[in-house]
Amino acid sequence: MNLKSFTYPEKEKLKSRKLIKKVFEEGKTIKKYPILIRYVEFENETHNIGVSVSKRNFKKAVDRIRIKRQLREAYRLNKETLTQTKGKYAIMIIFIGKVKLPSIPLHETVRTLLKEIQ
Repeated sequence: MNLKSFTYPEKEKLKSRKLIKKVFEEGKTIKKYPILIRYVEFENETHNIGVSVSKRNFKKAVDRIRIKRQLREAYRLNKETLTQTKGKYAIMIIFIGKVKLPSIPLHETVRTLLKEIQ
C-alpha cells in the first residue's frame, strides 16, 4: 500500500450543491445502524465523499464535529475498498444514531457499507 492511498485530498470532498442534490434525489441507499450511505454514480476521476450528522440528534456542535471527524477517518482508512468498484461515485455518509460511539465500531460499519457499493 502506498501512503498516498491513505489521504483525503480536497478533490475527494463532496461540495457541489447540484451533486449533493442528485445524491439525495436519485441515489441508492444502504444502511447499517448507525450509518446510512447514499450514493450515485457519476463521471469523475475520483470518488467524492460528504459526511453529515443531524443537529436534531446532537445539539452540541462539539459532538457533531467529533462524529464527522470519526466518519471521515473511517472513510480515509477504508477507501481502498472502493478502488475495486468499476465506476466513480458521489457518496454521502450520514450518521443516524442518537448516541456517540467509539471509533472502532464506526470504522467497521463504514468498511462493510463501502464493500456493498457496486
